[in-house]
Amino acid sequence: MAASNDAAALKSNAQTSSIWSTVRLVTHLLALVLLGQVLYRACLEAYQIRLFAIEEYGRVIHEFDPYFNYRATEYLWAHGWTKFRTWFDYKVWYPLGRPVGTTIYPGMQVTSCLIKKFILPNWSINDVCVYVPAWFGVFATLAVAWLTYECVSDSGVTTTKTCKTTLSAATQSSEFSSILSNIPVVRNLYESLILPVVNYSLNLMIRLTRSDWGLRPRRVNPLTPLCCAVCSACIMAIVPAHLLRSVGGGYDNESIAVTAMVLTFGCWCKSLKPMRRLWMNAAWGVVTGLAYFNMVAAWGGYVFVLNIIGVSAGVLVLLGRYSAKLHVAYSCFYIVGTILATRVPVVGWTPLKSLEQMGPLLAFAGLQLIELGERLIQKRGGVRMSQLQRWKLRLTIYLSAGAAAALVIAALWPTGYFGPISSRVRGLFVEHTKTGNPLVDSVAEHQAASPQAYYQYLNVAMYLAPVGMAMTALFFVSDSSAFLLVYGMAAYFFSHRMVRLILLTAPITSALGGIVLGRALSWAIGSVAGDCTSFTALLNGPDTSAESANNVTAAAPVKNGKPYKAKSNGRSNLSSKKYNVEFSGADPLYVKGIRLFVAFYAIYQSIPYGRDFWDYSHQMAHGISHPSIIQKSRTRDGKTVVIDDYREAYWWLRDNTPEDARIMAWWDYGYQITGISERTTLADGNTWNHEHIALLGRTLTAPEKEAHRITRHLADYVLVWSGGGGDDLAKSPHLRRIANSVFRGLCAEPTCRDFGFYSDRTPTDSMEDSLLYKMVMNQVAPNVKVDPNRFKEVFRSKHAKVRIYKVLSVSKESKEWVENPANRICDAPGSWFCRGQYPPALEKILKEKRDFQQLEDFNRKSGEVDEDYTKQYMENLKKGHSSGEKLAGKKKKNPVIQDKPAVLTPADIDMLNEDWTNDETTTMLWELVSRGRMEELKALFSQIPHAAHSRSEDGRGPLFWAYENGQREVIELLKSLGVSDDRTDSKGLKPSDLAPK
Repeated sequence: MAASNDAAALKSNAQTSSIWSTVRLVTHLLALVLLGQVLYRACLEAYQIRLFAIEEYGRVIHEFDPYFNYRATEYLWAHGWTKFRTWFDYKVWYPLGRPVGTTIYPGMQVTSCLIKKFILPNWSINDVCVYVPAWFGVFATLAVAWLTYECVSDSGVTTTKTCKTTLSAATQSSEFSSILSNIPVVRNLYESLILPVVNYSLNLMIRLTRSDWGLRPRRVNPLTPLCCAVCSACIMAIVPAHLLRSVGGGYDNESIAVTAMVLTFGCWCKSLKPMRRLWMNAAWGVVTGLAYFNMVAAWGGYVFVLNIIGVSAGVLVLLGRYSAKLHVAYSCFYIVGTILATRVPVVGWTPLKSLEQMGPLLAFAGLQLIELGERLIQKRGGVRMSQLQRWKLRLTIYLSAGAAAALVIAALWPTGYFGPISSRVRGLFVEHTKTGNPLVDSVAEHQAASPQAYYQYLNVAMYLAPVGMAMTALFFVSDSSAFLLVYGMAAYFFSHRMVRLILLTAPITSALGGIVLGRALSWAIGSVAGDCTSFTALLNGPDTSAESANNVTAAAPVKNGKPYKAKSNGRSNLSSKKYNVEFSGADPLYVKGIRLFVAFYAIYQSIPYGRDFWDYSHQMAHGISHPSIIQKSRTRDGKTVVIDDYREAYWWLRDNTPEDARIMAWWDYGYQITGISERTTLADGNTWNHEHIALLGRTLTAPEKEAHRITRHLADYVLVWSGGGGDDLAKSPHLRRIANSVFRGLCAEPTCRDFGFYSDRTPTDSMEDSLLYKMVMNQVAPNVKVDPNRFKEVFRSKHAKVRIYKVLSVSKESKEWVENPANRICDAPGSWFCRGQYPPALEKILKEKRDFQQLEDFNRKSGEVDEDYTKQYMENLKKGHSSGEKLAGKKKKNPVIQDKPAVLTPADIDMLNEDWTNDETTTMLWELVSRGRMEELKALFSQIPHAAHSRSEDGRGPLFWAYENGQREVIELLKSLGVSDDRTDSKGLKPSDLAPK
């Protein structure tokens, strides 16, 4: 009878086990199908959210820089690579010209041409360029998913080392550990105090509940990295930080560079995974170098990628995780990547000369020295050598190499071999991101990011990222995942210093946020399906799965294709066998129920946050999808008005001026004028020549008579932006400061506070006399008129956003002199590289200039830099415009930045609130308000009082955004200007309704 009962019990247990095995298999299969579907939906959403601009405005290129990229792509397609590489463009930077082939990162142009040639031959170049950002938004989403997968997954191979070293152990029982166990000072405390307490608690929980509740790390559940990858893709698909540079029509370098960057990072993390043969790591190192080459060709941000990989290699060494695979992976990456990078014309030999890229070179040299030292130790007896003997040998090698390097540096330094750190990079390490270069400081994207900016561009993902970083650091550090820690800290630091670099936070925020959500989701699935160690184990049945779950050392280590007995590395972690209580791996039914309930409850509570993130991202996508070159305005009665003044002006130039006409305009518009009007411009967004831009700034801000004396030798027409908002008058103080940095004495002090407007909005003497003021305010302000003997207005756009003046008495002699090839300077006889020269008539003006030198350019000769001038410039920027300070001139009034700017009449305010439009003014206001830039807002409202009452197309304006971002000071300022909080937007919401609850 007893035997019969035992047999029945065994049969019942077998049936139950078989049922649970089937449940686990079905659950995992359903999970795989669901994850695949979610990934597909994420990619589809990543594509569709970037098409708003195309759907509303058509296939139009946006902004300024994209027009240069488009024009360069057209030239490459029409003329081929050989001519593109030797293209010296004389239609830009007149009269100097620009060697485009050697000053451009051509990756995006080459990619677009390849797409047209092999994939979409029937599409126009314009259409391909418009859609490229949207396509690569999808690729970036998939690349982030892969990067996350590589950092979370377990390779399943214990070791690849063919040469043991004494700096790190040959094998590990688990790829993952806590960073605390890798820090020498902290390790003893962690292993003697923290780890025993945590394990005792887990063991006690197992004894009491017969379950570890999925909290003790074993071999990685194969669903975990998949869940993390898919969740990271869902975030990356719509995160606003990435949308900023990847909407349809935004044909900018970053639109494809983010994909190239993340692919490089993914390959690097893959190369650090344990593999069965060391040559596999070397192969992935080579692939990383190839991916890096793609990044170098696409964007100047390749320097960030190179340095992050170099720093991550150094961090692994400092954490005691040096291994042969790290050595071969980094060596192959650096050699292949550097060789290929030097083939990009704009890069050349800078990887071996620029200080910005010396760190990775030192990391490469350091790894060679470490490997050399370890091999010599092994050759001389290895473990038979005492610790002191080993370190003596290492120090001998390191110090000898250091001394040799010092001698080489000392010999090269005086020759000017090493290039200086650029102003933009230097600005990342100085206070308030001010560089001392007024040209760089004039760009809003180069300013520091505020805390509100992170929420604006990352939303709720910014709260998940720190949790993901802590989770990775404390429990899941491996050679690959350690990279995420380095990337995360670097991205935050640099984005904090320069708001434009918030773009860099999009991939790492998505990856870390995906890790949090993915591990939580995997834990939830494990409540039903169990925590299997591999899909093979799952298919083999319950016994194999349970055995694998309980086997903390997993598969036997492999060396040279044969199994061998692994040695412990001495590190302890939560999966260490000496701490574990035997656990079958199968949770009791009530534990499964509790875990399932917690999972459903967490999902239920997370749905509103996910929906809000989706809604916010789409709202942001609509907001940033409005091209600055076309604007739409909606009146209160619902009528839509299209403002196409800019293209209207450019088309007028194309159709009504000679083909050799030269157009003078501020450098912001150069790309659009050349790309659309097909006319010659004096400067554009490349900003490669500070002195030439200073000459342009001097001309535009000089008195009309003096300006004409210069203009007649350089231009046939002058184009200005007018109509308020971000017009040329708003930018004019920057023009004056840049001019004064080269032509000293134009202003009383370096920041040119005497060039602007008083508190009653009247211009200062120098502003009132300037050519720019007269052209913008011609016949608009009382008694302001352009001299008809020098300039003639020939075009005014429909909404007065653009005005064009013909230059009278143009010097034909100067124009013919510049066009004569004999007057160009070539680097060699018969060379294509022949730069133009200024006409002789400007020689007197040019003698007054003083070439601008950066403080960080240590190759300059002594006395070339006026350090007192730069010091005063920085001090005045810090002091700002003190409200009590008087300006020089006939009118002794307070400067423009006031605590209480002028207030419009109620009738004026009502009229302004009737016009709802998305334009450059609302875009600029949104940026300033969301970041709480009080001084900039005061300055803007003092010059343009009506800007405070601007309304975007959805009916929202500065007060709405101030409430939404919790900017109390901005709210008070706007109310003091008469901005009412009783007005409603298109949804009937008041500003206060948007305040955070």
